[in-house]
Amino acid sequence: MGTEAPSWADQWGTGGFGAMDEEEISKKENDSNKKSSGLGKAKAVALTSAKKMKNGTCVAIKWLKSKCHKKNIISSS
Repeated sequence: MGTEAPSWADQWGTGGFGAMDEEEISKKENDSNKKSSGLGKAKAVALTSAKKMKNGTCVAIKWLKSKCHKKNIISSS
């Protein structure tokens, strides 16, 4: 009975069916570090772009207000 199927310890213990080599573990860690550093770079680029967009929008609104204000001053005189 007990010899027909491997025990739980054989399957999941160190060196069992589901065990990973040290190389596989280090490869997975390196892959996750690459993903997180890429995510950090993407986040920084997105933040910089958002700041530039906000600044550009503010400049455009100020320019538009000044043009409309000048037009109203000329029209009312």
